[in-house]
Amino acid sequence: MFERSLLREIEELALSRGKMAFISGPRQSGKTTLAKMLIKGETGVYYNWDELEFRRRWTKSPLETVSQLKRNSIVIFDEIHKASKWKQNLKGLYDTLGDSIQIIVTGSARLDLYKKGSDSLMGRYLGFRLHPFSLGELENKKLPLPEDFSDQMMNIKNIKPRSKTWDRLESFGGFPEPLFSESSRILKIWQKGRIDKIVREDLRDLSRIPELSKIEMMIALLPERVSSPVSLNSLREDLEVSYDTARRWINYLKQLYYCYEIKPWSNRVIGSLKKQGKLYLWDWSEVINLGARFENMVASHLLKACHYWTDTGYGVFELHTLKTKSGEEIDFLVTWDKKPWLAVECKLNQKSLSPHFFSNAFKNLSVTHNIQLVRKSGVNEIKENKGKTVQIISADRFFLLLP
Repeated sequence: MFERSLLREIEELALSRGKMAFISGPRQSGKTTLAKMLIKGETGVYYNWDELEFRRRWTKSPLETVSQLKRNSIVIFDEIHKASKWKQNLKGLYDTLGDSIQIIVTGSARLDLYKKGSDSLMGRYLGFRLHPFSLGELENKKLPLPEDFSDQMMNIKNIKPRSKTWDRLESFGGFPEPLFSESSRILKIWQKGRIDKIVREDLRDLSRIPELSKIEMMIALLPERVSSPVSLNSLREDLEVSYDTARRWINYLKQLYYCYEIKPWSNRVIGSLKKQGKLYLWDWSEVINLGARFENMVASHLLKACHYWTDTGYGVFELHTLKTKSGEEIDFLVTWDKKPWLAVECKLNQKSLSPHFFSNAFKNLSVTHNIQLVRKSGVNEIKENKGKTVQIISADRFFLLLP
């Protein structure tokens, strides 16, 4: 069984300090497996809200459900956010038994979006976001840290990527089942099943949308729009629905971890940036266009690093896009504690440097690292212009610097 890199962080930062651990992330990304890895011996129990017997016991008395467990037992509540007053009941359970049991909550929808509990859980839990597998998680034995990034960049020529791992990720995505099966047939079956569950089960629990077939049509259209600005008007026209309906449906799909949007970064220095974000999928293997799939992979690896480093206490890392109204663009900008830190441009095979790094629109943008990623393996060059240094690197090398 492959040990997830969040495992030790959850133990050290949450459970050992008497905090509940909330693990959210896409359906079938490995949340339940990760949570069960934390159970040692027989000192743990797993409850799933979808199980009828557990729902009956919890509805009758949450406290009695776990009161007979051994001291220091780990209790996993899967999809408990679907329950009425789940925050209030969980707060009461923690306040009563928090010293004797360790609580883990997992969910495939963003747990903080459910407002069914009136009492706050602030100070009682730590939240962790589990992403699908990345190259760094598959290959690194030691967690890459942001403070070591500069030194690692200087020595990146010594990093030896494994082409087979890269090829598997690019072809099958980062979700465990299709990734480790390495079968295109299983991938297609898995993709269909995942989308069916998102639409027919998760969306049903989150909303009362009757037009599920049109939601499925939207999902069919989104892979073609990956890496492009989100155009709700275009979706509205294709689906023959109102603008507000298209916006609401997209928000539902974001909440259910089907897609995500990366918003543009702006400050007083750059006031002409577009407000539109760019759309990406959690499962990049759905994207047919090779250039868009590569950019989606880059976005997913950068977003995972931002979430990982933020959730585990290394600072506040955020992922943005950069694009002016005149069309000058750098694909991604990572900020560290609100300060520009890492600018990333994506190219399939083109080693010629993007001129936008040296654009007047971005001349006052003080970024610690400027990187152009290429899909082609074996690339590592340094270019300088106008006092700015840009490193051109193969993505299969660069991803090994990320968690």
